[in-house]
Amino acid sequence: MNNIDRMFTRDPVAFADAYLAYLRAVLERIDTREVGCFIKTLLDARARGATVFLIGNGGSAATASHMANDLCIGCDDDGQPFRAVSLTDNVAVMTAISNDFGYEHVFSRQLRSLGRKGDVLVAISASGNSPNLLNALEYARECGIKTVALTAFDGGKMKAVADEGVHVPTDFKEYGPAEDAHMVLDHLVSAYLSRIIRAT
Repeated sequence: MNNIDRMFTRDPVAFADAYLAYLRAVLERIDTREVGCFIKTLLDARARGATVFLIGNGGSAATASHMANDLCIGCDDDGQPFRAVSLTDNVAVMTAISNDFGYEHVFSRQLRSLGRKGDVLVAISASGNSPNLLNALEYARECGIKTVALTAFDGGKMKAVADEGVHVPTDFKEYGPAEDAHMVLDHLVSAYLSRIIRAT
């Protein structure tokens, strides 16, 4: 039984209070030094004209799309936008790869076509154990693409194999707080990037 199960009550107001209190506690345990490293990696990619690729499954796929939007559009204040691409957005490509090669290759095969040495791959996952994300991280490492893992639960295998990452410390199967926190990280990072770009 995880924290969400333990806090459940039939009283919706009490549940809302407990959920938000728990989410605040999760956010407070994020290592801000990891966030700082992530920001520096993104700024370095922008300075070099490298592409930032984002990947994830389910809710994390939506986070990948949202983050690509925030980097490309939300941080374009000086005419030098981030080159950010979510590999979760092309349904035709994703279904073709899944059908022909298997879903575990849905991101690595796209990186084969689009990725270049010096690019950055951001993999987003609560469990950190999705085969398609791990395959993409392995391919990226072989090709000289820097890897960042945004994880939760115990970080899974992704936390160990990525070059760097930001870990959200939640209990197992707490997908809501994990994905909530990943979106907070997106908005935190984007808020900083848009302002530091304007200030330079």
